[in-house]
Amino acid sequence: MRKFRSPASYNQRVPAHIRDALRQDFDGLWRLDQACFLPGISYSRLELAVYMRKPGAFTLIAERPATPKTRSFGGGPTELLGFLVAHALADQTGHIITLDVAAAARRTGVGSQLMTAAEERLRAAACQSVHLEAAVDNLAAIAFYQRHGYSILHTVPHYYSNGVDALVLTKELLSSGPDI
Repeated sequence: MRKFRSPASYNQRVPAHIRDALRQDFDGLWRLDQACFLPGISYSRLELAVYMRKPGAFTLIAERPATPKTRSFGGGPTELLGFLVAHALADQTGHIITLDVAAAARRTGVGSQLMTAAEERLRAAACQSVHLEAAVDNLAAIAFYQRHGYSILHTVPHYYSNGVDALVLTKELLSSGPDI
């Protein structure tokens, strides 16, 4: 089994530090989720907590040192730029549950950094592929995922509680051929 790189090894490309979430991060993560998604798509506190605590789940945080103006979500010495919750399933597939990036940090590479770290972690858990859902009207997210090698698998009607359909996107993580 391949080992995943430590979250610190992803910090060279953008001015963000990637780390595993701690229990005390939860309130800031939930507030960021509320800011990123409309009601009916954003998670309740209970939903987010359940997803984060599932066996095989992990939560990665992107942050940087805070200034007095930037302590909006976490309130601590760092600025929360984004987070990702993923789950390694027993059938050797991964599931990206949510990817949230603060509005001010979008298009800076933070989302890409979180996706790279999560995919590496899923590979280390022997996941052959990964899937995720995106609202059909979230064109920016769909384009982002496609740039990262995800392809549309199918549509799930009325997936979100507000009635919006979701696209299921997937990506192969491990090649089926021999290593060269």
